[in-house]
Amino acid sequence: MLKGKVAIVTGSTSGIGLGIAKELAKLGADLVLNGFGDAGEIEAIRSGIEREYDVRVVYDGADMSKGDAVRGLIDATIKKFGHLDILVNNAGIQFTAPVDEFPAAKWDAILSINLSAAFHGIAAAVPQMKKQRWGRIVNIASAHGLVASTHKAAYVAAKHGLVGLTKVVGLETAGSGVTCNAVCPGWVRTPLVEKQISDIAAQKGISQKEATNELLAEKQPSLDFASPEQLGGTVAFLCSAAADQITGTAISVDGGWTAR
Repeated sequence: MLKGKVAIVTGSTSGIGLGIAKELAKLGADLVLNGFGDAGEIEAIRSGIEREYDVRVVYDGADMSKGDAVRGLIDATIKKFGHLDILVNNAGIQFTAPVDEFPAAKWDAILSINLSAAFHGIAAAVPQMKKQRWGRIVNIASAHGLVASTHKAAYVAAKHGLVGLTKVVGLETAGSGVTCNAVCPGWVRTPLVEKQISDIAAQKGISQKEATNELLAEKQPSLDFASPEQLGGTVAFLCSAAADQITGTAISVDGGWTAR
């Protein structure tokens, strides 16, 4: 379905981003991976996807906290492949603290990676996508782009901002062959969430299983995690012809979290 298309997935060396990248590769898209990690492990991931799905895969270590680097990632991709068709803004970081104790530096870092990086990437990609009259921009927001939780001022503000940005870009590109949508996951079993489960277990002196159930029960009525593969499937659907008229919207993959 995506043979001949070129996709950038930011924050794709692990977790949700890697799951999305693999799903797009499975459908034939050439990939630009981006993210932090051990160089050897990243190369193993890159070459593994290339071999398994018979697509071209490159890695670009652009720092998503720097606007110029994000725009450079878009330009370098277009220069290398000749075009860019799919941009998945997935890179994100998290920090929790009450608002009156929230470190200003953490606030700046979270907004810069979770929100400003998407703005810079979109601003650089849209002209090329409009020119070729086809493009898919998918912003990985969160249930926290639609509702709030305590102690997550920066994350919730950034993800709400990302949903707002999605609406604006959806309107500005309407009718051009370019769409822009947000995917809003609830709990996904990633290394970030595993750490939260371990923290709950340690704090309360309970088992990992009990801590997992406690985490899910508080927010996610399905009592089950969404998987990176499922999120990849959602992104793939948004890249399909069936989604040509879906733009400027937010799709929840959250086991009922935001239906409450």
